[in-house]
Amino acid sequence: MDLEIIKIASNTDNNNILKDHTHIAKHKNPLCGDEITIYLKLNNEKIIKFYYQSKSCIYCQASVSLLSRYATNKSLLNIKFLVKEIDKYFKVDRFILPKKWHIFKKLFKKENFSRKECLLLPFKTLSKILN
Repeated sequence: MDLEIIKIASNTDNNNILKDHTHIAKHKNPLCGDEITIYLKLNNEKIIKFYYQSKSCIYCQASVSLLSRYATNKSLLNIKFLVKEIDKYFKVDRFILPKKWHIFKKLFKKENFSRKECLLLPFKTLSKILN
């Protein structure tokens, strides 16, 4: 296992329940049983707080940890675009993530493609809120 994945997943600063959330979504991966709940506090089309809880593998935990840190204090428009781009990453051959989202390349490497559904679960959950 990639040590970078473990390092990212071990950052659990946003792994908590957000009691004053404005939005919540829960999603389950039917393939493996991973579950994730995302709590957001939005204000003026911006994500003010992004908390989560998960019962999931290390890949999903790393993905949601990185996503929560990145999305906090970002505009909804920016995050909606990120979610669409991440989805393209797995569907289009040789798709390159824009430089501003380069941090996600730590997760989305060819050797982790077999864990695609685990990595995408937080993005799919967030997508439920954004749509």
